[in-house]
Amino acid sequence: MKKKVPLTLNPSRRDFIKTSSLAASSFFIVPRHVLGKGYIAPSDKLNIAGIGVGGKGKSDLTSFAKSPNVNIVALCDVDDRQAVDSRKNFPKAKYYKDFREMLAKENKNIDACSISTPDNTHAVATLAAMQLGKHVYTQKPLTHDIYEARILGQAAKKYKVVTQMGNQGGSGNGVRRMKEIYDSGLIGDVHKVLTWTNRPVWPQAVPTDRVDPIPSELNYDLWLGPAAKVPYNKDVLPWNWRGWWPYGTGALGDMACHIMDPVYRILPILYPTSVECSVAGTWTFTLREKDDNPDWTPFSTSIHLDYPRNDGKGNIKVSWYDGGILPELPEELQPGEAFGNSDGGVLFIGSKGKLMADCYGANPRLLPLKANESLNIPETIARVPNEDHYLQWVNACLAGYGNATTSSPFEYAGPFTESILIGNLALRSWMLRDKPTANRTHEKYNGRKKLYWDAENMKITNYDLANQFVKREYRDGWNLVL
Repeated sequence: MKKKVPLTLNPSRRDFIKTSSLAASSFFIVPRHVLGKGYIAPSDKLNIAGIGVGGKGKSDLTSFAKSPNVNIVALCDVDDRQAVDSRKNFPKAKYYKDFREMLAKENKNIDACSISTPDNTHAVATLAAMQLGKHVYTQKPLTHDIYEARILGQAAKKYKVVTQMGNQGGSGNGVRRMKEIYDSGLIGDVHKVLTWTNRPVWPQAVPTDRVDPIPSELNYDLWLGPAAKVPYNKDVLPWNWRGWWPYGTGALGDMACHIMDPVYRILPILYPTSVECSVAGTWTFTLREKDDNPDWTPFSTSIHLDYPRNDGKGNIKVSWYDGGILPELPEELQPGEAFGNSDGGVLFIGSKGKLMADCYGANPRLLPLKANESLNIPETIARVPNEDHYLQWVNACLAGYGNATTSSPFEYAGPFTESILIGNLALRSWMLRDKPTANRTHEKYNGRKKLYWDAENMKITNYDLANQFVKREYRDGWNLVL
């Protein structure tokens, strides 16, 4: 019987990641002092601190705590209301509002951090923990902007800690099976990929000039983090921040790390060389004088990324659809047969056939569906036990840096996140507006453009205005320095 091998990343990313083994790790009992800084003997427990402990942060901590080798020792949230359940679930954990204070005071007690704040503070919290030698699990998307993703990818190599982005489908059986089917050659060379989601499921493009009183339980200044200081608006917290560019990354940032993971993990691509988009649902709001550069994400988008294949076989066009816009149904799909699932899906279009999966890369199947009835491809890629993305990271932390692997280490997740957020460069560039004239019905706009991307220098080469979104300006008191 052929030995199963770990799922490795395609050759184009070997400069970023040596391997991405998804099998369970073996542990050896060794003293902590032998392992050194950043290494924890498997006989010890992993002490985890949570930064952002409401909502997804709460469920992340609960998932880690299922391991008998985990202690949740500290909690941090800027909003006491969001922290209520986690404080009840982990009553022995010390509670803080400022993650910087928590890291300073609990440094000796913390081995690892789980970061599940809004996107605008992912990078600053994650890097601060890494610089203290803490292993980190950071929710998707890894960062708010492209520059931050590049920095965290570099930080993973520099600080030598165990890292994982929270795109749990990366540890699923589906993406491994999809890889096995792809490697069999049944669909040939992929030249086009369609991806789609049912998001957004939160309000989009709903600006308001209302200024609300700040709740006493909320440290609003800390919630803003590096973002510009603006009056508090209760419509933004606690969930709708995804629809505002200063804090969130829209439907693409929310779901592409789940839906596009099979694309980036399996196909021979690294960075796109161009991107273009179409946007719906912003026209009503662009007629206000101050909205020449609107802060809200659009209702519906389609984004088209062009990737050169690293095997020299041309390009792969990857398209993204959200907000109710969907790709054309493949002709092989019969009436009543599902196109992905309710959360979205992905479709590989190759020279010989088509391969579809649901959100998270789940349930991969050939089209037409009857082709799966006689499918006999051996299982050659090692699976993550119970598809447990959380326990995989915990075990890798216990084994120590370099002794085990994770599905989405920052060496992988950093470039992947960069690639996704290039789509937001196109969206935000499309939404840029010249200052309105007196005749607002003839307001100038920049319109649809194909943007050309220089990945090495993180720069759009043909439309300089777009580059303001590669790296945002942090307000005083915040920085991101390796």
